[in-house]
Amino acid sequence: MAKRVLVVEDNELNLKLFCDLLRAHGFAVEPVRDGREAVERARAFVPDLVVMDIQMPHVTGYELILQLKADAALRHIPVMAVTAYAGREDEERIRTAGADAYISKPITLARFMAAIDALL
Repeated sequence: MAKRVLVVEDNELNLKLFCDLLRAHGFAVEPVRDGREAVERARAFVPDLVVMDIQMPHVTGYELILQLKADAALRHIPVMAVTAYAGREDEERIRTAGADAYISKPITLARFMAAIDALL
């Protein structure tokens, strides 16, 4: 059975890239364009991993990570943050919020997939 990945990304091109790449590697993927829908979609989809952008409108990735980790049914799901925030302080803040992995944009496909594989 294919591992399930919820991808939360407001940028259409990045969302398509991440989803296409994951599908090409045999993952079942659920795209989410609006972070406000992510927790509900995670409950319905029951992913093995959540890949998310940090800088999104309406709800930030930080807030979303906190919501996922506060939910008893979802807190066990690893979260990988993919973000343009590339500073050391940014990584620490993202990990403190509860992210299990961090990768900065622009991504390389090999590094992206290596991070996915490490979490699963």
